[in-house]
Parts: sequence; C-alpha cells; structure tokens
Amino acid sequence: MKLLYIGKHIEDVEWSIEDTEISAVFCNNAVEARNALKNNKDIDAIICEYSLPGNNGIFFYDNLKAEKEATHIPFVLLMEEHSDKIFQEAFSKGISDYFVIGATDTEQIILRTKRLSTQQPTSIKTEPKNKTSGTYKFPLSKRIFDIVVASSILLVLSPLLIMVVLAIRLESKGKVYYIAKRVGRKTFDFYKLRSMRTGSDKLLKQLAKEKNQYNNSQEETKVDKEEECPRCAKLPYGEYCSPVKYTEKGKICDYWYNEQKQKALDSNSSFIKIIDDPRITRVGKIIRNTSIDELPQLINVIKGDMSLVGNRPLPVYEAELLTQDQKSKRFLAPAGITGLWQVELRGKGGDMSEEERIALDNKYAEYFIGNNYSLWFDLKILMRTVPALFQKSTV
Repeated sequence: MKLLYIGKHIEDVEWSIEDTEISAVFCNNAVEARNALKNNKDIDAIICEYSLPGNNGIFFYDNLKAEKEATHIPFVLLMEEHSDKIFQEAFSKGISDYFVIGATDTEQIILRTKRLSTQQPTSIKTEPKNKTSGTYKFPLSKRIFDIVVASSILLVLSPLLIMVVLAIRLESKGKVYYIAKRVGRKTFDFYKLRSMRTGSDKLLKQLAKEKNQYNNSQEETKVDKEEECPRCAKLPYGEYCSPVKYTEKGKICDYWYNEQKQKALDSNSSFIKIIDDPRITRVGKIIRNTSIDELPQLINVIKGDMSLVGNRPLPVYEAELLTQDQKSKRFLAPAGITGLWQVELRGKGGDMSEEERIALDNKYAEYFIGNNYSLWFDLKILMRTVPALFQKSTV
C-alpha cells in the first residue's frame, strides 16, 4: 500500500510502517497534499489529521470531493480529542473511518486503512443538492409504529401498572417511579418504576467493583512500572521515539504514556451491570424479572426520546467512557427499549462481555443509518424480545 499522510504526527506513522511493505508520502498541510496527489497517481489511501494549518481535514475532504479528485481512495480522519459533532459530520459526508490519536494504536489505524484500500473502490459520496448535510431524519414509518404500539400497550396494561404502583408504595417508602438522565442520540429524562430501596445510589461504587457483570477480573490491572517503551529501547540512550512528557517518576515518551494510559482505561469496564443486586426489593425483583419496571419507558417512546427498538440509553457516566473511535458508533442509532444485545444474549441467558455488547450495538447502528433499514427487521427484534422478558437473574 502507498499511503498519503497529512498532519504533524509523522514520526508515529514512520515507526508503524517500518519493516513493512507500506510506503508513505508525508505532508504537513493541504497544499502539499494536493501537489502530492497530482505527482503520485498510485496513492492507495489517505490518512488526514483534522487540525491542519489554515483549515481542517473535513474541509480538505470536501475540496477533493467537489473537484472529483481521488474520489476512489479511502479517507481516514484523525482527531486529537473526540467530538460527537465532528464524528457525525465525518460519517455523514462519507469519510471512510475516524480515529482518536492516542486512543487507538497507530499500527491499528494503519492496518484498518490498509484493509479499506483492498476493498472494492467506492467513490467519495456526493451529497444531494436537495438534502442538508449532516441532518438526521427519523424514519416516518418507525415513528408512527412507535406511537401506535406504545400507546396501545400503555392502555391495555394500565390496570397492571396501577397494581404494581400500589405494591411498590406498600413495600417501601419513596417515589414509585424513578427518573434519571440517560444518553442516546440526545440526553433526556428516563422513566422507570422503582425497584430498589431509597438511597441505593450510594452503594453503586462499591458494588460496581465487586459484582459488575462486565468486569474482566476482580483485581484491577496494574501497569508494570519498570516496563520500558519498546520503541525507545531501539534508540541510543537518552533519545526518545516521540515528544517527551515529564511525570513524577521521570521522563516518558508521548507514545508510551498514551499506551500506559489506554491500558489503565481498558482495565475498567465502560458498562455497569450488577449481578443479583442486593439493593433490589422483593417487588423490585419480580418487576425486573418480568421487565415490568421498563413499562414507563413507553412514555419516553411517545415523547420521541426513545424508540421501541434501538440501543439502550446509557447513564451519563457510562456514555462518557464510550467516546473513542468505534465505541461511539452506537450513538448514531436511536435509544430503544429493546435491541440486538437483549435478544441475542440476554434472552438466551448467556454471559455477555462488554466487547460483545458494543459489537451488537454498533451492528444495529450500521444497519439503522444504512440504506437497508426496514420496519420488518425491528418487528423481528420485538418478537424475539418476548421470551427475553422473563429472566432468572436480576441484572
């Protein structure tokens, strides 16, 4: 593969392609990149940093698209820090992929770019003149279906809801409903019947360490303090492979600092799901096992905060951990009461890792924003949800 790299992190790319069959042309700005494209007709892929002198990576991509230059070449955008707005804008314009520098290994970015270059060439998307760039339109058929079904279920089950509300009030003090901020495509008030004792939030931090379903292990991963950067080890003493940072323990190169930081982040799960939570009341256990506690979310559906089918909305503290490269793709789909991960794993009673759940959420997001969306697919998920409503564990 012959790669065109545009930006200032050239040293990292040089290290990543060393001893490989990949060659690269490096440019510091868009002007140099345009000249490089004219002089090198065999460029297979472009990696471009968002922050460029005088403009940005998306602006450069738009110019290539407008002038129909290199329209068949995969274009990968790199960010210093994640931005939901730029993330959505990049994919809406047809950019091939998006990564955060430091959050993903440069080698992985190069590997992904190489895979894109070997796929069937596709032209850079040209936006229709009658369509506003970056806008999000919820399918009308999905919205009508949500309102009709959610309203019908609430009407039919209203006697059951009244009985459950009375049972919750008789067993424990406090409000019978629970309101919390949740994050889907937007932040909204999330409604749920209360299934825990009052003051349960105070115990969450301790329980998350001891009984979180998504923890990889009960012990925190510890980074070996004596471990050295493998890149710096190849250089003469006193030289570093990337810019130097100063810490309490001395000097460390920027590359190895980000590697250690990512390793520490990976030791903690993004999702929190407590197994057999001791904070749950007797009535709470029943309504959780039968998913009755989820019924007030039908109000969220009618309001337009959620859909019947989508990716589960997350608490703010969980959503903040899913802002790196592919993990944030799930937010392109609407928040939903049920979705792929519920019917694929929760309904079968199987154990589910964090990686599996993220993959399933991303799979629905790709399907939803693609051209292959159909109401029948959502109907199939809803039908498969019925046996998943009744579960043995109180997670």
